[in-house]
Amino acid sequence: MASLAHHFRTMAFNNAWANHRLLAACAQPSDAEFGAPRASFFPSIRHTLNHNITVDWYYVDMLERSARAQPPNMDSDRFFEPEQPFATCAELTLAQRAVDQRLIDLCASLTDAQLDDPVQVPRRSGVLIESFTRILAHLFQHQIHHRGQAHAMLAGTQVAPPQLDEFFCANEAHLREKDFAALGFDEARIWAT
Repeated sequence: MASLAHHFRTMAFNNAWANHRLLAACAQPSDAEFGAPRASFFPSIRHTLNHNITVDWYYVDMLERSARAQPPNMDSDRFFEPEQPFATCAELTLAQRAVDQRLIDLCASLTDAQLDDPVQVPRRSGVLIESFTRILAHLFQHQIHHRGQAHAMLAGTQVAPPQLDEFFCANEAHLREKDFAALGFDEARIWAT
């Protein structure tokens, strides 16, 4: 039986795969369309995906520091300045892939015993304490939520939004081979326990 730590590792791979698929689709419209005003929580695809990456930087840094027993980054506001660090999808894609790999590496290093360990969460009001389990669950949910918004906004362009609602079903491995090759992923690495 796979452990909870293994589940989070598979979620990190799934997160990177979904980001890859969505960003590949978002790279097809022009930069003007990428930043064009649209109806959603954030006013454009660009703004939405920039928000996802800045939040990833904040949480992944926090998780990495806690895993190394380092103090929290009390200058964490820097992850959100500027609010939209990337003007183009190409720039954003490179940065998203890098932080996705950091999250995969972090999740691959965790054991079940560590999942209840404290994570120091720097907030303006001070440092809060959560567990790895809660922060990882929150981070994956945050990504899913905003990817869905960008996905819906992409439907308002000439580009068909990619399918993002699948997990890693064994009988559909052939459907993700091309994406996995581009990402350097393989089924054995993801599913090894």
